[in-house]
This record gives sequence, structure tokens and C-alpha cells, in this order.
Amino acid sequence: MAVKRTPGERIIELCKTYSISRDDLAERSGLDKNLIQRIEEGYIPDLAPLLKISRALGVRLGTLLDDHEELGPVVTRANGAAEAARFITGRNEAASSRSGHTFHALAADKGSRHMEPFIVDIEAGDDQNKSSHEGEEFMYVLDGTITVDYGKDRYTVNAGDSIYYDSIVPHCVDSQEGARILAVIYTPA
Repeated sequence: MAVKRTPGERIIELCKTYSISRDDLAERSGLDKNLIQRIEEGYIPDLAPLLKISRALGVRLGTLLDDHEELGPVVTRANGAAEAARFITGRNEAASSRSGHTFHALAADKGSRHMEPFIVDIEAGDDQNKSSHEGEEFMYVLDGTITVDYGKDRYTVNAGDSIYYDSIVPHCVDSQEGARILAVIYTPA
């Protein structure tokens, strides 16, 4: 089995391969150089900075998340999704706990994909900041209720409901009692 690498380790590897300095990556992505350094050191941000970095490096978001790529179909078995947890976002940096949204990749090994399907566990009362990025998102609530702040509007989405929106509009997803969702993120090539 391949050794799993963090998004930060992959960013370091790609920058070395393409001879891109941290300053160059910060300029290309529009992100602060200190944030890039923290990501390289293991901090896992929300998806928006990872998408900006992937664009700046000219790679898919999945390239920062994948362990290896499969050209044919990828089947993720029911017990495999739990093992495929890739990252947790929304952590309070001052807290020692790993609270936030836990993303379980459903097609992590699929090469050349444009969609990123995840099962996402949302912790109760997790306070997220709004973010925006290219693409679109589809969410289907498997269990619980989520609140989606989208621009100036707020939507309550219950188990069995779904929501589809443009990711360029600032948004965040929270849950007061905790929830589990199927999320598919599409980013254009």
C-alpha cells in the first residue's frame, strides 16, 4: 500500500517538480505566503485555498488529495469510505481537537476526474467561515439537518433533501445537531 501524503506534502512535491517558489505560488494563487507555509506544514484549510493552489499549479484539486490514480472505474465499498478520510476542515486553530467537517473521499483513486465526491460528517455546532471557489456543489443530506448560508440567504436542508449551487458565491455549511451528507464538488478543467 502506498504511503499517504498530506495536501501540503503534495504541494511541496509539485512546487519542487515545477520549480515554483513559495513566493511564486502565493502570487499565482492570490494567497498569503504564510498560509501556504502552514498548509505545507500540515494545516488543512477549507477547500477554497486548496482549489486556488491547485489552479496556480495547473493541476486538479484531486491531485492534492489522491494517493494514486486509476484510469478505469473506481469502486468504494461501504466500509472503504470511512477509511478514505482525507482531511478535516474548519478546525479552530487554537483548539487541540480535530473538530470540523470530515471529508471521506469516494473516488480518491480515480484519475482525470472533474468531480470530487465525498461523504462529509459535519460536527454539531461547528462554526464555519464563508468561502468561495470556482465550480459547483451538490449536497444530499443523508442524516440530520444542515444550514447552508449562501450569499445573503440561508437554507435549511433536512435528511432526504438536496441543494445544488454555484460555489463562486460565498457559502458555508453548518449543523446544530451534526449531520452526514453526500457532497459532490465540480470544478471546471
